[in-house]
Amino acid sequence: MKIGVLGCGLRTPLLLHGLLHCDLAITQVDLFDTDPARSQLMAQLGTAMTAVARTRIAPAMTAEQAIAGCDFVISSVRVGNMQTRAADERLALECSFAGQETTGPAGFAMALRTIPVALAYARVVERIAPEAWIVNFTNPAGIIAQAISTKTAARVIGICDTPAELFFQIARALGEPPDRVRCDYFGLNHLGWVRSVEVDGTDAIGRLMNDDGLLRRLYPAELFHSSFLRTLGMLPTEYLFYYYNQQLALKNQRRAGVTRGEELHSLNQRVWADLTTSLHANRADAALQSYRLYLNRRNVSYMRLDAAAESAFQAPDPNWDPFEGATGYHRIAVNAIRALTGSQAQRLVLNVPNRGGFSELEPTDIVEMPCMVDRSGARLLPARRLPESVRGLVVTVKEYERMTIRAAIERRWDLAALALTVNPIVGNWNGARTFLQRLADRDQEHFAAYGGRDILQS
Repeated sequence: MKIGVLGCGLRTPLLLHGLLHCDLAITQVDLFDTDPARSQLMAQLGTAMTAVARTRIAPAMTAEQAIAGCDFVISSVRVGNMQTRAADERLALECSFAGQETTGPAGFAMALRTIPVALAYARVVERIAPEAWIVNFTNPAGIIAQAISTKTAARVIGICDTPAELFFQIARALGEPPDRVRCDYFGLNHLGWVRSVEVDGTDAIGRLMNDDGLLRRLYPAELFHSSFLRTLGMLPTEYLFYYYNQQLALKNQRRAGVTRGEELHSLNQRVWADLTTSLHANRADAALQSYRLYLNRRNVSYMRLDAAAESAFQAPDPNWDPFEGATGYHRIAVNAIRALTGSQAQRLVLNVPNRGGFSELEPTDIVEMPCMVDRSGARLLPARRLPESVRGLVVTVKEYERMTIRAAIERRWDLAALALTVNPIVGNWNGARTFLQRLADRDQEHFAAYGGRDILQS
């Protein structure tokens, strides 16, 4: 089995560890990045991690080289790198919106830049490896999967570790092994809820809802008040914080004076320097130690700034090895590939077309739902109607996603402004135009070809 990886950011070592230490018969992994130094660095680190001699890790000079002959193409592209995320989140904050790379204005800016790039790669897959599956982790993952699925003939599934992480935390809070806990999950990417929990077939969500201490253990910070969760009657994923508590997130970011992207940009610069120095000295062990520390520091600070206005990086647990974590990007990627090559169907939460899913959405809309997955593809499990308390939010966000794809493909500022107005985090025309005007002024490299800019100034 050959796997091509598009985008060699700082999730790549974790991904490589998962691929190289699993039971899949992987013979070759080709790494491509628009910065050749990154793909070479990651190939060197991957070679040092190789557990099975038959697996060859190599940098690719072109996307075509990485994709040719692939069974799977894992897409984890970040157009503009982390400094662009930091700039987008800062701009959103200056325009009075809480910033985050997949939701709200910052996520919208990321989508506009990324959709054309993701479609270009998908068309290469469509042309030279038409039987390959694209396993998409490129953010905003739901939007990118929908663009590829509806605008190309490439085979694509979207993956995200957010649902699995919530399931794991639920099991841990209940004191139960994860394989005994079944969560009824539904939604869109970064807009999902658990509406029931069973342990060995017996309802257990009441145990969670009636215990404030257990509810607090489900999230990386205190994102949702327990009274809200009990009233809602469901457990949202952490990204719903930006919808349910937008003003609090904005207040906390302003108080902290820094966005998550800015903190990660600073941290990333240091770890890239450490990795480069260690690997140039042939010290793969030192590089891996630096990387483990990086992941630990990143994980313990996750969501804390937006939820509590705390400075990001607390002391990490020195005894925790992120490579061996029960959940994570590498786990869901390997599980998806294993299922898509197997004859026995596996149950996974994936981002797939809404065929046989919610009647409130179009069949081609990408939803994040439990599926049965085997070598024939992913099939949605039967879906109940959307609960009334979240139906309007789901339908509105999906309409925003459709409009965002159209705006990016047609390169039109008027459509972009309308899409961002529809986004519930923005919700107003003047705020959308202000953000887009400043984005257009700042990032002419990516948006010079957009037409109808006069609408931003009228």
